[in-house]
Amino acid sequence: MTVMCDGQQTLTMGRAARELELRNGEFELATQLGKVRTVPTGTDGRPGAAGALGRRRVPAEEIARLQAEPGFPDALRERVRTVSTNEAAELMGIGPGRVLRLTRAGCFGPVRFYVNRFGAVVWLYLAAEVSDFADREPDLMRGNTPAAMRVMLDSGQDWRARQWRSRRVAQLMGQTDDPWETAAVIAAVLPPEELASVAEDPRERSLLRRLRPALASVITVTPAARESYERVLTADEFDEVMWYRVNLSRELETARREEPRRLRTAAPTASAARPGQSPSFLNSPSWTTETSSLPSRS
Repeated sequence: MTVMCDGQQTLTMGRAARELELRNGEFELATQLGKVRTVPTGTDGRPGAAGALGRRRVPAEEIARLQAEPGFPDALRERVRTVSTNEAAELMGIGPGRVLRLTRAGCFGPVRFYVNRFGAVVWLYLAAEVSDFADREPDLMRGNTPAAMRVMLDSGQDWRARQWRSRRVAQLMGQTDDPWETAAVIAAVLPPEELASVAEDPRERSLLRRLRPALASVITVTPAARESYERVLTADEFDEVMWYRVNLSRELETARREEPRRLRTAAPTASAARPGQSPSFLNSPSWTTETSSLPSRS
């Protein structure tokens, strides 16, 4: 079934996946990475006033464009192919232990993850990004680990969840121009107490919770798995938390100025607040050419 959205024919996500011959996980990742363009619809699947982070559809012309590309559908599948740590090691021609150190150091970030029944997070990487990194940074493939990286790893730091959060937040922010929705994306990765200290108005917190987007679709079957899943979604390092706090404060100022009436629809809820702290910014290690930062709103 096709529906008109803003004057163009669109397909449901399920129908689009079948037309593009992609499995559900492949299609979901393709839309997140922008390999397949989507457009927002109303909450009932038709054009409406719902936010851009609600239900989405795929323009029929986007399906036709992708189907007309050389090598379809294999070429499209290859662009969204993911690999585990061991598979990444094979692609790069190095050992899994070396790959693990590179990913923990933030040299390249994961695009997906799942949690096994024991609560262990299993990270997946885009095969194309793994190959590109190996070509771009041959010195990091072999030889001694840079001193700064070694110090960081020896201290137990791990940038994988942080890199995933940064990528996912940027993806979602790129789907909307609505200031409250933009703020809700950033708020989604902050611990509750940090959110409360930035958004002190209970009505604002209620609205942000209502607009909160789905960060990941991961099945958790045990309490340990659920706990690990929640840890991945939530910023924890001091400088990362401060980075999101500062950006949330900025977006809330924009939202209050541009759309103050939205608060009237948000029911107030009680929540504790605590004083804020001075911001500190650190978004990517200096030894990698990968960078992660939030998009700026003008």
